[in-house]
Amino acid sequence: MEQYRTVAREGVHEIEINKSRFLCALAPAATEEEAQAFIARVRKEHPTARHHCFAYVLGADGSVQKASDDGEPGGTAGVPMLQMLLRREVRYVVAVVTRYFGGVKLGAGGLIRAYGGAVGEALDTLGTVTRHRFRLATVTVDHQRAGKLENDLRATGRAVREVAYGAEVRIEVGLPEADVAGFRSWLADTTAGTARLELGGEAYGAA
Repeated sequence: MEQYRTVAREGVHEIEINKSRFLCALAPAATEEEAQAFIARVRKEHPTARHHCFAYVLGADGSVQKASDDGEPGGTAGVPMLQMLLRREVRYVVAVVTRYFGGVKLGAGGLIRAYGGAVGEALDTLGTVTRHRFRLATVTVDHQRAGKLENDLRATGRAVREVAYGAEVRIEVGLPEADVAGFRSWLADTTAGTARLELGGEAYGAA
């Protein structure tokens, strides 16, 4: 996967339907452990609520998916929440909808609309970001050229992730895979062949 979309930030959005309150908490989550920890935190924050239904999608390709109705009729909460996350094509995200029952039964159709709708509205409110795949690369250069090189990297729109000063200066950058060969040539020209380039693994970052 060259890119994926995820929720921009952690947050909560509330809707009310027939006196029942639905609080949708959304958060980015890199692993199942992070997702489960977030679910546990939301439960702790609302100990008197009757239901804490959840869904999460992990992996840039959506390979890990889980949903729970947490006591609501089967298929009326977790699944519509999960379907909304998948329909919006968000990944590495966990959603928890906490329901405070208002005394009026909504029926299966009403619950499906409420739980799915709460997630959709929360995504609209909190927003999403697209993260692109890139190759990590470390450039090692002498102190004399480091300042200008860092400026040149930023000026050409390259993602400078970290700069470490030691006997030499190490600058970590993120490169689209298609840019690696061109970057190697650009670096040789810019530093008169004095910089060393070391390619690392892959990661995802904001556009």
